[in-house]
Amino acid sequence: MKLNATILYSCVDDEREEASTLPSEISPPAPASIIVGYAFTSKKKKSFLKPKFIRLARNKGIQFVPIDLKRALSEQGPFNIVLHKRLHPEVTVVDPPEAIQHLRNRQSMLEVVADLKLPESYGKVCTPRQLVISKNPTSVPDEVVKAGLTVPLVVKPLVVDGSVKSHALFLAYDHISLSELEAPMVLQEFINHSGVLFKVFIVGESIKVVRRFSLPDLSETDISTNSGVFGFPRVSGADSSADDVDLDPAVAELPPQPMLEMLAKELHHRLGLRLFNLDIIRQKGTKDLYYIIDINYFPGYGKMPDYEQIFTDFLVSLVQS
Repeated sequence: MKLNATILYSCVDDEREEASTLPSEISPPAPASIIVGYAFTSKKKKSFLKPKFIRLARNKGIQFVPIDLKRALSEQGPFNIVLHKRLHPEVTVVDPPEAIQHLRNRQSMLEVVADLKLPESYGKVCTPRQLVISKNPTSVPDEVVKAGLTVPLVVKPLVVDGSVKSHALFLAYDHISLSELEAPMVLQEFINHSGVLFKVFIVGESIKVVRRFSLPDLSETDISTNSGVFGFPRVSGADSSADDVDLDPAVAELPPQPMLEMLAKELHHRLGLRLFNLDIIRQKGTKDLYYIIDINYFPGYGKMPDYEQIFTDFLVSLVQS
């Protein structure tokens, strides 16, 4: 039994359901030099282990083998890499659970970014001002005023657990309506960003950026004539791609690659993670003022262009290193 394997945790982008024993995708198994054990929910398995990815992995000597959660990990394998939620004491941990916890809380995830002291040669990276409401929503209007925030405000659940509910998004136009929402939650200042968000996928040292449509800009008239709280379906999903749309060049321009490389390197160092993505917006009317509004662990890589090649290269590099 080979136990000096690398373990990667997949948890945030999954639905909250128990992973079941899954049949092997490869039968009969081809000779492989890298055995990757996995235990995914059905949702993650469908989005990540796509046929094209599996075929490419086989060509690189990578075989994916399902892990039986009803049996001890030490009784299975041998594995070189484990994509799994459990910890084995003799396994080398790449993305440890305690590090992932930073990204399960929208307060702590952005505090890491706020503490960064990056050079501004290629642009300034900020986080939106925000306020955490832990309980008693009736006091929210007063707390918002004390914090110096003004409506409209983006409202998100405080805890990110991979459920549909944790990705809910609301836009509040007045203070009173905020008391109707469910705590714990995070209130973020709304920043006009031309309705486009940059989703930055990070896999080890590789970076891939896609454009997604986001919340539309709000005018002074919009703000003064609207009231209440409006819910939005999950924004910036793969079905809201803005990559093939004829956008204003100033809006479509991607964040500078050197800035993203510095950001990814620093966050990898501070978070201790290799698999995550950043949601970044550029303030409307500026060329180089960026805001990180969310960070997700092990995001939906199946929606990332060329993820098959990037992720297989990553798995090979893990074993080589």
